[in-house]
Amino acid sequence: MYVWLDALNNYVTACGFPDPDAPLWPFWPADVHFVGKEITRFHAVYWPAFLMSAGLPPPRRVSANGWWVVEGEKMSKSLGNVIDARDLVETYGLDQLRYYLLREKPFGGDGSITYKGIATRINVELANDLGNLAQRSLSLIARNCDAKLPGRGPATEDDAELLAAAAALAALLRERLDRQLFHEALEDVWKVVRAANGYIDRQAPWALRRTDPARMAAVLRVLADTLRVIATVLQPFMADSMGRMLDQLGVPANARQLADLATALPDSTALPAPHGVFPRYVEPAA
Repeated sequence: MYVWLDALNNYVTACGFPDPDAPLWPFWPADVHFVGKEITRFHAVYWPAFLMSAGLPPPRRVSANGWWVVEGEKMSKSLGNVIDARDLVETYGLDQLRYYLLREKPFGGDGSITYKGIATRINVELANDLGNLAQRSLSLIARNCDAKLPGRGPATEDDAELLAAAAALAALLRERLDRQLFHEALEDVWKVVRAANGYIDRQAPWALRRTDPARMAAVLRVLADTLRVIATVLQPFMADSMGRMLDQLGVPANARQLADLATALPDSTALPAPHGVFPRYVEPAA
């Protein structure tokens, strides 16, 4: 009785029930209630029945996640392979671990944690793909644009294609997140990250500095605007790291919502000195 009646009531009592004037009561019913797959029956059958019998609205949706196993084996005290998430955070970093867990497997299914997999995601996707893109772009702005956000120039087809892909991310991710397709949402973002890396290599702003400084500035502004979108939409996944990236892009703390992307940052916005956001993971020496 305690576990499956009294304990379930904690969800509504935490929101202030039975006081209809409690400050948190407007948060009930939950838009989506996340549970583990082994307790789906209790949360998708019994709990809604209890609520409806009491005249209370049930959660609008229940979403169940799967299990993580370690290197292909179920966690077990007898095997000695139980992982403490705090240990992983200490080793790899909080945002890096959050990214790996949401990127590695579809939400709802089972997945296998591998230490090699975590290191690969960090070094290939975070440090190389996104971190190096941001560092290259912001360092070029710091050296060649007086550390100020350059103005936009006439858009080429290459510029327009990248900016359009970035602009589409907010609506695309909203649909993915509404269905808990976190791994697909991150892949959508990484398609733009990879496109931006291809763009900077094709445009070669370091070479344009000598031949066409105005075009160099325009290219760097396209990259800065693209990075702003990427960092904004990635905040739910990696809040601290993306906050630091938005700091370096000169985005004010009160202008980091999706709706703020409709307003361009002012030309000549002063930017702080760039620094790496995602260090590479190096395996400790044995």
